[in-house]
Amino acid sequence: MRHRNHLPARIKAYIEKRLNEGKAPATVNRELAALRRMLNLGRQCTPPKVDQVPHIPMLKENNTRKGFFEHHEYLALMDALPDYLKPVVAFGYRCGWRHGEILGLTWDRVDLKAGTVRLEPGTTKNDQGRTVYLDDEMREMLRALFIQRRLGVQHVFLKDGNPIRSFRKAWLTACSKAGLTGRLLHDFRPTAVRNMVRAGIPERVAMQVSGHKSRSVFDRYNIVSDADLREAAKRHGDYL
Repeated sequence: MRHRNHLPARIKAYIEKRLNEGKAPATVNRELAALRRMLNLGRQCTPPKVDQVPHIPMLKENNTRKGFFEHHEYLALMDALPDYLKPVVAFGYRCGWRHGEILGLTWDRVDLKAGTVRLEPGTTKNDQGRTVYLDDEMREMLRALFIQRRLGVQHVFLKDGNPIRSFRKAWLTACSKAGLTGRLLHDFRPTAVRNMVRAGIPERVAMQVSGHKSRSVFDRYNIVSDADLREAAKRHGDYL
């Protein structure tokens, strides 16, 4: 394999890039495992297409990661963001959608009159469709974007009239200004679920909004309703 001496550095750069894009360590590990498998298959060919498989480090998967934004942190981040990114982040904070789902949203999936946004079956990671009802602030935000939209461009979130493809540099700069280094866009997913649970929204409804197929998010991020804890304390006290 050509340039094999540079491969470990390229793998490290790839890992950093994917983490900065908001991908969870578990997701990156699955991708690294696929890369390792491809290299091993290449080495097993006759003649070998790969003469040496480098060491591919795997990330530590911490299933109890406290990847949350408190509301004051979210507001600080919003103040530091460029204007074109504020609607993207506001949407992620409220709905907990995945990075690609937000940037890929098109106007044919938005009904401003009904106040809904939908994803069609087969367009999401778990292949399930999804409909979200907008609160008043989100509805007004999308209405403003609709007025400013560029004719002939279906994407909702734009930069200089074009669909936003990546905003890694702007994200890192804003996080640094807000004193939130090390934060990931992915952190809005558990944050949105936790906020919905705190608001008294049933778990199954919160999962439907964010697109979580199983309730593992509640265990992974230790999301517990304050109301449930208060009820547990009351029942325990009554029993004693």
